[in-house]
Formats: sequence, structure tokens, C-alpha cells
Amino acid sequence: MAEEAKNEERGKLLSGWKIPEYTKHERGRHWYLWAGVVFALLLLYAIYTLDFLFAVILVLAAVIIFIRAKEEPIEIDFNILEKGIGVGRKFYGWKEIDRFYIIYEPPEVKSLYFNLKGLRSRVSIPLLKQNPLKVREVLLKYLVEDLEEEREPLSEEYERFLKI
Repeated sequence: MAEEAKNEERGKLLSGWKIPEYTKHERGRHWYLWAGVVFALLLLYAIYTLDFLFAVILVLAAVIIFIRAKEEPIEIDFNILEKGIGVGRKFYGWKEIDRFYIIYEPPEVKSLYFNLKGLRSRVSIPLLKQNPLKVREVLLKYLVEDLEEEREPLSEEYERFLKI
């Protein structure tokens, strides 16, 4: 009942689909071998320099990567509504969003990006099987499209390349 009231406040659903909470990369034995070598070298460096905080961060990162590799990401809702966008339990009103852009280079990159005002943070949404032209058409009614963005963010390129 409370969820329906929230949706009424946020306006009519214009478009929506389910997205994974995070990207799960396929990793082979070679990836784990090289990751283990890099981890061991960095851990030895942290111990040699007596940088125990770095060592703790390395161990935590390794644990997180291992846990994420063993489980499947949960599916969350992405909705474009009359008053903003909903990503899972979060809602961003149109006034909080500076602009959007779409990078569509199948099969590797099919993503929708929203740049938020203020903190200069970015929300990345996989388009999956959505038609990017239809999504763009809906968003142009509410936001400015950043036509200068022609590549996915470097951080996401590295993430995909390193499979992390």
C-alpha cells in the first residue's frame, strides 16, 4: 500500500525494466591466477613498507571479489517516471539530474548514464535488450542529452577489462 502511494507521488510509469544490481564478469582460471599473483605482490609490498592499512584494504577487496564471484546479482527495478527515475529503492527527481547520455556499442557496451548535480556523481544503467532510441525519446522530454560523450567512462572500461 505504501509503495503504491509512493508511485502515485512520482507520477506515471513511462518506461522500466529489471537490471542486475552489479555486473557479474565471467572469469577463467587464468584470471584468478594473475589476480592471485598481483594480490600476493601487493600484499608483500604492503608488509615490506609496513603499510598495514593498505594490507587490510587489499584483503577486504579480495574477500569482496570472492564473495561476489560466488553469488548471482539480484535483479532491481529501473523506472523512468513522470517526476524522475527510480533505481531500486532510490529515487532521483528531474531537478537532481544534470543530463543523460547513451553509449550503445553492442555487444560490449549498452548503457544509459545520468550525471547528477552537485556531487558530480554518475548513475549507470545497463540497457540490456531495451531500444536505446525509445529510451532516449522518453528522456528528452525531461532532460538534456549530453551529445559530447562518445565513450563509456574510463572507470567502466577498466572494470570490464580487468573483470572486477
